[in-house]
Amino acid sequence: MTPHQATGVYDWAALLALIRHAFAGMDGRIDPPSSMHALTVEAIALQAAAGEVWVIGAPPLACVFLTPQAGRLYIGKLAVAEGHRGRGLARALVAVAERRAQASGLPLLELQTRVELVENHAVFAAMGFVQVTATAHPGYSRPTSLTFQRAVPPAAPAPPP
Repeated sequence: MTPHQATGVYDWAALLALIRHAFAGMDGRIDPPSSMHALTVEAIALQAAAGEVWVIGAPPLACVFLTPQAGRLYIGKLAVAEGHRGRGLARALVAVAERRAQASGLPLLELQTRVELVENHAVFAAMGFVQVTATAHPGYSRPTSLTFQRAVPPAAPAPPP
């Protein structure tokens, strides 16, 4: 399946449902609770307008939010439907992020995951991400999130005509 950018009129409710289902396993596992609980269809539409939202499938089976930041492209809300995990959909979306970073001249991909989600740490490490820092949410004295980065290789030169 080929990733496509979700823009304009899109079934944002279906995308929100995908994210909520994909992140449901975090409930009761992470503290503080996931920001996905505050996510709305309006916020997803704003993300698509201000950054990028990429999707695989119709209805959506996987998605990712991409947000350019100073010197990096931030990967957020990477979600894959439970029955479709292990099929390379997350890798395909990270490859899109890499191409978008190359096109924007951004040398790094960055993402965050919660300290408790050790299986996510392993998945991101297998994709070449390296943990660079640990941070705490406001009001917490212990680390609650880990930041991972991966260098973006320069874009391949265009073939001669």
